Amino acid sequence: MFTRSELEIKSITQLRDLCRRYGIKPTGNAGYKASWITSLMAFPALALSQMEEGKGLKRLSFEAYQNIASALDQLNSPTDEQAALIKLTLEGKRYEAPKRWEQEKLLNLYKAKLKLEEVIELLGE
Repeated sequence: MFTRSELEIKSITQLRDLCRRYGIKPTGNAGYKASWITSLMAFPALALSQMEEGKGLKRLSFEAYQNIASALDQLNSPTDEQAALIKLTLEGKRYEAPKRWEQEKLLNLYKAKLKLEEVIELLGE
C-alpha cells in the first residue's frame, strides 16, 4: 500500500487530501504529519482484520450462500425458445403491449439469473 518514505515527502495538505480521498481520519492531532501518515499506513491491514473479526463487510455464512444458490436453481435455465426470444429482445425487437410486459419479465429473469451466477462466482472465491 503506502510506504512511509513515499508519505514522508508529502505535505500535510497532500496527506490530508489523500485521507479525504479514502475517507480516513488522522490518528491523533491533525496538525502533525505523523497523524496522517499513521492512518494512511495502517488502514489497509486494519480493514482486512476487521473483515476477519466479522466487523463491517463480512463473508456470508454457508447457509446464506446456499440460499443464493437455491434461488439460482429455482430460476432454472431458459428453453430453446425462451433463449431465442431473449436474443431477439436484446437485438431490440419488442412485442406490442401487453405481451411486451411479459417479454420484459422474461428478459429481467434472465438478467437476474446471470447476476446470481456472477454473485455465486464472486462469493465462491
